[in-house]
Amino acid sequence: MESSELYHVKQQFTLGAYKTLVQQALPEPSSSDYITRVLYKTRSYIALNQPKSAIELIPEDTENVALKAVASLARYVGATDSLEGEAALEELRDLAVEIEGEDVEGSERDKALVRVLAGTAFARAGEIEEALETLGSDTEDLEAVAIVVQIYLSINRADLAKKQFDRSKRWAEDDLLLQLIESTIGLVTGKDNYANTSSFYTEQLGNPSLSSPHLLTARGVTRIMRGEIQEAKSDLEESLDQQKGDAEAQAAFVVAGGLGALKKSEADELWSKLAVEHPSHPLVQDVNQKADMFDQFASVYVVPPHANTVSV
Repeated sequence: MESSELYHVKQQFTLGAYKTLVQQALPEPSSSDYITRVLYKTRSYIALNQPKSAIELIPEDTENVALKAVASLARYVGATDSLEGEAALEELRDLAVEIEGEDVEGSERDKALVRVLAGTAFARAGEIEEALETLGSDTEDLEAVAIVVQIYLSINRADLAKKQFDRSKRWAEDDLLLQLIESTIGLVTGKDNYANTSSFYTEQLGNPSLSSPHLLTARGVTRIMRGEIQEAKSDLEESLDQQKGDAEAQAAFVVAGGLGALKKSEADELWSKLAVEHPSHPLVQDVNQKADMFDQFASVYVVPPHANTVSV
């Protein structure tokens, strides 16, 4: 049974309080919670796009499969070219095979985490089938289910995401992560005008011991979808104040700005900033792709001459 402190750390990680977690001191290496705490802290660094800080926490000579997997994920996220990225993916493939053997250093939870970390990397690399195969469509690990759901939502298969959630309810306890999965599906599908999703984020943000710009961004997006533009603007401003330069919060703020939360000049300036600072963000790539398509079609379109007007 996990300690109360570890339980609290797990809740913070689930709700995206990554900055809080990286600022917390680790217990002594002799502590039974040590490896698990290192895993949460390194994963938080990766979520904050600080892979080097994650790698620095992991002993180079570790034999624990989960620690090796999180190091490989950090190397993938921090890769500066395709060769480095592919090398990290190969490390994760090897670990996914290794955990199927008997002589493995790590608990069953560590092995499950290897699948989660490997599946995350494969999904980020666009290897959707490999990610789903690694995670397992019939898994009973809730973190793996959460990633599977995210993958299905990313390919517009909300129906399959809902099936995963419904399947999980049969064996998972009323876990906070299960509620988060339900809220994420609700945010994509718009069920009941986002009522459950909005209530979940508001309830969690009411926790005085939690500071999560991730949750603020999520509620801001929910409020945009509900047409509550000024309320969304407030959430996103607070999120960016807590975590400056966050790509997701900036992208959501661009959308809110374009819907009337900002003056047009301010919205245009915010868009330019997002495009420069985060050129690989899906919103930026999508808009640029559509702009290129427009220019391409416009270049081949011939404007017909004005028809002669005949006076009678």
